[in-house]
Amino acid sequence: MRKTAFITGATSGIGKATAELFAKNNIRLILCGRRSERLDKLQELLSDLTEVTTLQFDVSKRDEVSAAIASLPDKFKNIDILINNAGNAHGLSSIQDGDLDDWDAMLDINVKGLLYVSKAIIPQMIKNNDGFIVNIGSIAAKEVYPNGNVYCASKHAVDALNKAMRIDLNKYNIRVSAIHPGAVETEFSEVRFKGDTEKAKTVYTGYKALQAADIADIIHFVITRPYHVNIEDLVVYPSAQASATIMNKK
Repeated sequence: MRKTAFITGATSGIGKATAELFAKNNIRLILCGRRSERLDKLQELLSDLTEVTTLQFDVSKRDEVSAAIASLPDKFKNIDILINNAGNAHGLSSIQDGDLDDWDAMLDINVKGLLYVSKAIIPQMIKNNDGFIVNIGSIAAKEVYPNGNVYCASKHAVDALNKAMRIDLNKYNIRVSAIHPGAVETEFSEVRFKGDTEKAKTVYTGYKALQAADIADIIHFVITRPYHVNIEDLVVYPSAQASATIMNKK
């Protein structure tokens, strides 16, 4: 039977690559994001491969999340797979120089957004006694690096919530997994550096970074294991990267 996947942050990077791979594997898609024009283009692109619907909302807005999910057409209401991918980094400042708006944005999207979406979808998974949640974290969930402070804290929270979900939902046959990528060449750095594309490019020069498709492939591998297999926690680096701060650049 065809599975239905709900993907947040689907309009770019890992979310978009995951949507494209899922579509090729006949998974019904609910694509979520803030940019309606990108959602429309993605829906048009993938509709020849699978059934697709879109939801335009901001994961950090509790009322928007609940209203959007409640509006799903009947055939999309039964969600088998939740990919909590929406997240971002704002700024790269020391704790004493950090911008409060940047802090709010990271905590609201990376932590509260994940919670709001999960809260809206988990009850139906419990009712079905089945489901799979994949939380996209970061190596920042595993170590703290200079000037990473609040971003690292938000991803440490994702790591903790992933473990908590696995414990609390175990009795309902819901599998939970987190994938923690190192450097992935996406729009991530452009957002972090507030649109400074030249500065963002320097993050990925001198080595081969992970690509969004690499992480999508891992996500698909994780969700297609036999039911008795649950890959609960997976850290992935590009070969050139040894830690958040150690990179073998040429």
